[in-house]
Amino acid sequence: MAGGSVLWFRHGLRLHDNPSLNDALEDKAAPFFPVFIFDGETAGTKLVGYNRMRYLLEALNDLDNQFRKYGGRLHMIKGKPDVVFKRLWKEFGIRKICFEQDCEPIWRMRDESVRDLCRELGVACRESVSHTLWDPDTVIRANGGIPPLTYQMFLHTVDIIGDPPRPVADVDLSGVNFAALPDNFYTAFTVFEKVPKPEDLGIFLENEDIRMIRWVGGETAALNQMQKRLAVEYETFRRGAYLPTHGSPDLLGPPISLSPALRFGCLSVRRFYWSLQDLFKQVHQGRLGSNQFINGQLIWREYFYTMSVNNPLYAQMSGNPICLDIPWKEPEGDELQRWKEGRTGFPFVDAAMRQLLTEGWLHHAVRNTVASFLTRGTLWLSWEHGLQHFLKYLLDADWSVCAGNWMWVSSSAFEALLDSSECVCPVRLGRRLEPTGHYVRRYVPELANMPVQYIYEPWSAPLHVQQKAKCVIGRDYPAPVVDHRACEHRNRSAMQELRRVLDKAPHCCPSSDDEIRQFMWLGDESQHELDTA
Repeated sequence: MAGGSVLWFRHGLRLHDNPSLNDALEDKAAPFFPVFIFDGETAGTKLVGYNRMRYLLEALNDLDNQFRKYGGRLHMIKGKPDVVFKRLWKEFGIRKICFEQDCEPIWRMRDESVRDLCRELGVACRESVSHTLWDPDTVIRANGGIPPLTYQMFLHTVDIIGDPPRPVADVDLSGVNFAALPDNFYTAFTVFEKVPKPEDLGIFLENEDIRMIRWVGGETAALNQMQKRLAVEYETFRRGAYLPTHGSPDLLGPPISLSPALRFGCLSVRRFYWSLQDLFKQVHQGRLGSNQFINGQLIWREYFYTMSVNNPLYAQMSGNPICLDIPWKEPEGDELQRWKEGRTGFPFVDAAMRQLLTEGWLHHAVRNTVASFLTRGTLWLSWEHGLQHFLKYLLDADWSVCAGNWMWVSSSAFEALLDSSECVCPVRLGRRLEPTGHYVRRYVPELANMPVQYIYEPWSAPLHVQQKAKCVIGRDYPAPVVDHRACEHRNRSAMQELRRVLDKAPHCCPSSDDEIRQFMWLGDESQHELDTA
């Protein structure tokens, strides 16, 4: 038996800032097995669309290519992790299994089975925290044993803990003893000699438009993308505009978001966090920036992870201690399907839902719009429907953050919109966020010739205008799935009744109206986009 160590990739699909890689290579002479296991769940593969699977496989291909430069490879195996590792122990006497912490409770059973196996076999089990800035358990202990119930409380708690660790040093892979699998391993398991295609794993194109690739997975692409993003942030910091796109987000430009790379761990969150902090100090002669403004979205990510870590029912309404039991209605007719497919008859919503299906990504402001439309804003359907759809198609959707966002926007947890009965109007908000109408024209080509004054509510265009635009409502593009104004009044009354019954919402709420507006990308000037009681 040769011994050796296993680096088990799950999230954290990178070589930089990878403390588990450092642990696995403490002895470079020992056999080294970098492994990814297709178990039908890891990395969000239990519910996955074509774009998400393609992004994951591109990330694995990038890792494999990097290992091959040094004479190794990434071993990609179908099976159960504990079964695969037990076989590796029998064949090689492996002495150590290293992996990055997956803090969400949905991974607890998988990881406990591997820990139990390690105890049984006398194998060291090394788990490192690097998918989050702070260890959620540390945050909870610092807050007296319970998760911080508000975002401001979370900021206060992590301020007490102190700065997150800086990234660990990169590992030199030269001289590493990359080990090969024995032939009998190929008979016991499905082992991929090269990275499989989505079709090899039973995931097929939902439509031909998905062939348009705007996002590329993998560490190499992520690091290049980060440099481009930092150049944008440099100009932002230099101008002093820390929330520059809240008033006019860029919905049409090339992808600059790093959220998919952070979700799959192709980019270290610590690397990005400290790159932003150091850049701010450089621009402002050593002055530190506020986390709330410089790294706001990263801190929300941490908050949602921490809120979910001890709550296995976090992603559902029933039994979830932090979620209001709002009496959502059951879907009527095909309204839910029309929302999923981008056929609601509301162009801004439809453009977003079609972008989601074809590209796998949406700007945060647009996500809030379609989430509000599905839930408290218009259709009054449970946020759980939206969560499942997003988990399948959004490249950056993970269990904690995606569920947290859905509860937030639907007034089910984390927010105080319940106390003001606000409803976002998709017509007026669409006009403010993208007044040219080009976003709608790109993703809803039926409306390509519709004059801009009608493009967000084409049903209001006179028939001769519709005919000239070659888009007659009800024939070439659907009529609105519901009467939005009537729904606004119904939903506002329902929220007011909930407020009356509950008196004070028994759930986590934000600390100020500013927090609401920053999260919803509404801006100070956008009161006219809200329908308030």
